[in-house]
Amino acid sequence: MLLSVLYRLVRSLLGLLVMLVRSDMSKDVELLVLRHENQVLRRQVAGRPRWDHGDRLWIAALSHLVPRRRWAELFPVVPATILRWHRDLVARKWTFTDRRRPGRPRKGASIRTLILRMARENPAWGHRRIQGEVARLGYTIAASTVWEILHAADIDPAPRRAGPTWRQFLAAQAHGIIACDFLVVETVLLKRLYVLVFIEHGTRRVHLAGVTACPTGAWTVQQARNLAMELGDRIGALRFLIHDRDPVFTAAFDEVLKTEGLKVVRTLPRTPRMNAICERVIGTLRRELLDRVLILGERHLALVLGEYLTHYNGHRPHQARRQRPPDAECQPARTPAEANDLRSIRRRPVVTGVINEYHHAA
Repeated sequence: MLLSVLYRLVRSLLGLLVMLVRSDMSKDVELLVLRHENQVLRRQVAGRPRWDHGDRLWIAALSHLVPRRRWAELFPVVPATILRWHRDLVARKWTFTDRRRPGRPRKGASIRTLILRMARENPAWGHRRIQGEVARLGYTIAASTVWEILHAADIDPAPRRAGPTWRQFLAAQAHGIIACDFLVVETVLLKRLYVLVFIEHGTRRVHLAGVTACPTGAWTVQQARNLAMELGDRIGALRFLIHDRDPVFTAAFDEVLKTEGLKVVRTLPRTPRMNAICERVIGTLRRELLDRVLILGERHLALVLGEYLTHYNGHRPHQARRQRPPDAECQPARTPAEANDLRSIRRRPVVTGVINEYHHAA
């Protein structure tokens, strides 16, 4: 910066010396040419020109050699601008930056990450609520610091912050919903079989209720009792059961689940999207299994579906669960060295060899 200013001053002084030894006529002609060139450039350049510190210093120094009434004719800035530049130079001279003491130390990145995480996971919390939760974890931090961290991340206090997103809202409701529907399968001898499937929305866990060639109301009631026994205490966390208006879903079938505290929701006629998750899992069963296997009978179908559901609930990743299977609470962690070593990965065929699972060797 200093060298740039010195270079401009030396160059300008040399230019002045050259002008002094030249004739008045040549000086006037050069000034007219420069003024015309300056006007042309101003017409072509959009917006105001930008001046660096060297330009401001040079123009401010020359302004002392010209009467103030002629500043508007000679300089490309107004007088107020030159005076403001001079005030800025004076202010920078008396900043006393060498005498300033550092303020409070900046909070670590981990604390900032924790505060932002709490704000995203708890939309109703304000900066004081977050500061109290952080204090309970053993970290001393002022409420004003929490406010500044949230403000810097464009997160407003709780009264202005938006409510939960649709994904968060639906995920919160999903843990209390279970749905069911029938899957129709044609055997190799063209015999039609019916499979009653239940799926928990929150965990995406699928339950195979039963396989039959002739579903009746009494049969579905028994499958509802079997499901209640299979779920055990977990059925208390469920609030709604979704199914269509198939006649085999009788009032007795609904009553079995109502006694467990569930509210039955019937879908509208010809509206499969009202039971979209169950319809989706039925499509998955067809694409990944039933379209690739010839079914011999009820026993064979129950055996194949049972093996597939073991794979589905215990290994198959799900996007709705961040690529975790229904029975897994978290993904296994691997060190960078283990992730780069592919020699330990083993393939295991399941479900009569139509599906492959991959595991790390023990």
